[in-house]
This record gives sequence, structure tokens and C-alpha cells, in this order.
Amino acid sequence: MKVLIIDDERAIRNSLGEILGDEGYEVETAEDGVTALEKVEKEKYDVIFCDIKMPGMDGIEVLGRLTEMGVDAAVVMISGHADIETAVECIKKGAFDFVQKPLDLNRILITIKNASERVVLATQNKALKKKVYGADMIGDSAPMQHIREMIAKVAPTDARVLITGPNGSGKELVARNLHQQSNRSAMPFVEVNCAAIPGELIESELFGHEKGSFTSAIKQHKGKFEQADGGTLFLDEIGDMSLAAQAKVLRVLQEKKLSRVGSDKDIVVDVRVIAATNKDLSAEIREGRFREDLFHRLSVIEIKVPSLNERRDDIPVLIDYFLTKYTDGSKPRSFSPEAVGLLKQKDWRGNIRELDNVVDRLLILGDEPVNADNVREFVNI
Repeated sequence: MKVLIIDDERAIRNSLGEILGDEGYEVETAEDGVTALEKVEKEKYDVIFCDIKMPGMDGIEVLGRLTEMGVDAAVVMISGHADIETAVECIKKGAFDFVQKPLDLNRILITIKNASERVVLATQNKALKKKVYGADMIGDSAPMQHIREMIAKVAPTDARVLITGPNGSGKELVARNLHQQSNRSAMPFVEVNCAAIPGELIESELFGHEKGSFTSAIKQHKGKFEQADGGTLFLDEIGDMSLAAQAKVLRVLQEKKLSRVGSDKDIVVDVRVIAATNKDLSAEIREGRFREDLFHRLSVIEIKVPSLNERRDDIPVLIDYFLTKYTDGSKPRSFSPEAVGLLKQKDWRGNIRELDNVVDRLLILGDEPVNADNVREFVNI
């Protein structure tokens, strides 16, 4: 377990370092906030003790910078000028705990024990989330490795992401992985299919409505933005959203507040927006069907999901994944190498969704193992 101690008083750094070193922790120290942030950029720490009153950059500012950087260490603030307001502010900004000077040995040992347990749980939780939510991102082709790298970089931030790619390629899966690997993973992931909601209802669906605001509004309704407060809102098929709704979404992104249909009261929301589309939004902008200013707001980061034709090397492992999906293990099934070879040559216009259906069909109608003749008979190659 690696610990960083940030304090401008050498005596505090040395004494706290000796205490923790004797307990078996690997300890490093920094005499100011700037030095500490430089260390954090280069090394990973499990627990950070940070003094509040320091010359130059104080501890509150250091805590804020650590949060912005996505550092997942447990940060313990220490101060000789403690008050309730300061402690509450630290906790709100993401501190794990707050301890007072002069430092009490038992208090320090209990605090770091609790912080260490929290780090272990967080690590286990991340591993579990990666197993549960990352497992469906099947494939080790170069395009898939690139997407995983992009997700790892972008997920810990609050940057808006525009996911592009053809239907059935897995855009929703990328959005879910972005959420699950983010600091908002414990909060809601709310999905809206903009193409599936009638134009006259999209504003109510997104922003909510007040009772009586229109004929069928028999009670107050919270929209998707409010439902996703603190979490992630996934706007799928954003290219099919009406211009009127686009204008209101733009306002929410700019001002971080909304008003329900039938109300002039502003409601503040904290939402990370991820959007997806199979359309060429540049062409939609030229045709006047999509707002250019909204496009620039949404596409801080753009992730292009490849078609299955662009990642044919992943087809064998995808077939194995769908075999597991459609068999319970009591009756093992397989595909012959020749059958897999034929499927790798097919033009997959329906992408992964089509491959899923084809594997299901071949398992029902084909032999064991599924062979090349089965593929020729039951699949349009």
C-alpha cells in the first residue's frame, strides 16, 4: 500500500512518515501542493494525507486538482485549524476523511486502516465492473483495442462523447462501458432512443412536464435529464431529434439547467451526456436538419465504432461468445473451421446484430458441428 504525505512542516512529514513506515506502508512525502501533483502524475498512490494550510497552493485546491485528474486514492485532509465548515467542504469535494492536528497515533492508524479497506473494495469493484460490463466488448482486433484505449482515457473525465458507427455495431455497449468506468458509475445510466419517440413527445420525455401542461399530462413527470442527475444520459440516434428539441438540449448543455414543459421554473442538473448516431451529422448540418452548435457541444470526443466488415478478425471469437450465449453447456456445440472461414468472408451489412442472429439460426438448423454446407444452405453468403 503506497502513501503520499503532503505537508509544508518537515516535522509532520517525518513523524507521520515514520509511523506509517513502521506499520509496513510504503511512504513518500511532498513539501507543497505543486510537488505533490507532479508526483501523482508519475506514481499511483493508494492513500494521500494532505495538509490544508500550506503556502501557495492550499490543501483544498490540491484536493480539487486531484479530483479533476481522476485520482482514485483515498485522500485524508489534516489541519490544525479545524472547523465543521472546512471538514464538510473537504468531504463534499471528495475527501475520504478529515483529521485534526496534533495528530493522534490511534486516530491515524484507524483512519489509514479504513482508507486501505476502501481502496481494496474500490479495486475489487472496478475489477467486477470490468468483468461484468467489459466482457461484452468482444474482440482483440486493432480497432477494438483502439476503442478500449479511448474508453480508458475518456471515461474518468466528464467530457461529452459522440459515438458514431453503423446500426448493430455496438454503440450502446461503448456508452455503457464509458459510464461504468467513470466516476459516475454508482449513479444512473439513462438511455433515450431519440428515433423511437414521436416528435411531439420528445421534449416531455427529455425535460419532463407539469401536471395539466397538456391533455394527457395527468400528473407531474420527471424527464430523462432529471432521472440521470449525477449520472450519464445516453442520447441514442441523436441525428433523428427534432430541431426544436435540439435547441432545448443545447440550452441544458450550456446552462446545466432545464425547465419542464408547462413550467418556467429552472431545475439544475448535473449530467454527463453521451450521444450516438449512425448518420453523417456534417451532412445533416449542411441540409439544415442538425444544429452545428449542438454538434460541437456533443463531439468534444468522438469515438467511431467500426463495422463488422472492418474487424473480421474478431468473427471467430464473436462466434464463440454467441455459442456460449445460446447453449447451456449440457449439449456442447461448435463450428467447423470451414464454416467459420465462410462466415469471415460474408458481407455483414447488419454487423454484430446480424452475426448474433445467424449463429442462433445455424445452431437451430445446422449439424454438430455446424459445417460449411450448413452455412451455404441457411446463410446468404
